[in-house]
Amino acid sequence: MTDKRAKDEKAKRLAEQLRANLQRRKQQARARRDGNEDNRNDGIKAAGPQKKS
Repeated sequence: MTDKRAKDEKAKRLAEQLRANLQRRKQQARARRDGNEDNRNDGIKAAGPQKKS
């Protein structure tokens, strides 16, 4: 019964991670469609306007 519990917990954890990833991707797609930058704090920052020297 321990194996079943471990498998269930792993499946639940993976499902939560999948939902979180899907939400991030949807937010990115909406931002790109609207022409706005992605304002989340995680990941690599987008390149801003280049400064002229």
